[in-house]
Amino acid sequence: MMDDVTNIHGTAIVVATTGLLFLGPSGVGKSSIAFSCLAAAKPLGLFSALVADDRVLVSLRNGHVIAECPPAIAGLMEVRGTGILRIPYISPVLIHFAVLPGDPNTAERLPDENEQIEVAEGISLPVIRISSTAINPLAIIMAKIPIRLN
Repeated sequence: MMDDVTNIHGTAIVVATTGLLFLGPSGVGKSSIAFSCLAAAKPLGLFSALVADDRVLVSLRNGHVIAECPPAIAGLMEVRGTGILRIPYISPVLIHFAVLPGDPNTAERLPDENEQIEVAEGISLPVIRISSTAINPLAIIMAKIPIRLN
């Protein structure tokens, strides 16, 4: 068990009961893609909520990766070019996958299926790579991994 909390740059959401942590450099589309996933979940009847945007507190508890929101930014999400949005949030949540948006022009055609990323010291997650220009990122994520419904 590890109680150390690390503050990282990213965006975390939950869809149904699957926690997704979006990582990458500023401007790559983390918040926009996460927001698109949240919006796409609703018509499917799936619960979805923001965990944290821009700063995410991650820790390892009983072998599970946990994400929490710093209190000062709870329920706030910046969508570049639009501004700050107030949206429903939940914290803390289990995180199951790291989502890495990337430029489709420079991305590997077939990334490693078993890729892992260390999100903080001693905390690793399986990776899902997605184009930063994906039209329906939730559909791509759901095709790649099973979204946990319970």
